[in-house]
Amino acid sequence: MLVGRLGLETARLPHADRHGLISLDRGRLTVEDGCLTFDCAGGGGTPAGRYGLPHQSVSLVLLGPGSTVSHDALRLLARHGVGLAAVGEDGVRFYTAPPLLPDFSYLARAQTRFWADELRGRLTVARRMYALRLGEVLPHRDVAVMRGIEGARMKETYRIAAERAGIRWNGRRYDRQNPNAADRPNQALNHAASAVEGAAAIAVAATATIPQLGFVHEDSGQSFVLDVADLVRDAVTIPCAFKAAAIAERRPSESIERITRRLTGERLRRDGVIPLMIDRIKAILAEPSAEEATVPTRRPRPNASAGDVTGEKD
Repeated sequence: MLVGRLGLETARLPHADRHGLISLDRGRLTVEDGCLTFDCAGGGGTPAGRYGLPHQSVSLVLLGPGSTVSHDALRLLARHGVGLAAVGEDGVRFYTAPPLLPDFSYLARAQTRFWADELRGRLTVARRMYALRLGEVLPHRDVAVMRGIEGARMKETYRIAAERAGIRWNGRRYDRQNPNAADRPNQALNHAASAVEGAAAIAVAATATIPQLGFVHEDSGQSFVLDVADLVRDAVTIPCAFKAAAIAERRPSESIERITRRLTGERLRRDGVIPLMIDRIKAILAEPSAEEATVPTRRPRPNASAGDVTGEKD
């Protein structure tokens, strides 16, 4: 038995008692004397230096660009139920992660119960999500109607954001076959949405919820990720996109994707958006209140599917 490893297999802390996420970049994640160690070169979000990491009190390690990880570090993380996610700068991309193997399943079970109840459960969660975004509980009994209300409000949100940023706005336009054909503000919206979806994927992984089971989005294999990303569209995605478009007008030689990704990443880090998403996942999957339990339901209309709805292409 190596020094420092005695008793580690019985020292696992419940995830509810852990500190959540820790972000690392530009360094080497290894094990020394049974302890997780990160040697950071600096130049990114993590200051240069050598860090001993309290792996037993962390739920998910986010490993950013310029980093490597040893086999022994993966073994230690797996033994203690700590997830390791490869992410982009400031969490704007979510590439992959070994299984988190959480010691809780209540969120996934709650998500499944809500999703399986097509008449009442899905409507309850959809209402909660729209209430978080729009500041009011929509009384409608049809998710398709709520999507239409949200879409109309988004048009006004886009207009106001463009006016504040001082740029020209001709409406939301997106060509799946040729995304670069869109004007600069629309390209920025696409890039900002992709960055926020990366953060949402991290939040979904951290809560051990199921990406495929969405409530507003339906067809995508990342439907719940898109639902979660939409929870901050008004506050994060749209303002960052229009600010990036305004900067790009002054710097036409600089990539709009790079400007947008950097601005969105800074906002995600500064405002703690991923922890906010985690809290909102817990809120929308909480047990129904007495008032919610008595809301009348309406059977879905034929052909009322969301179709190919995505968070960034409204």
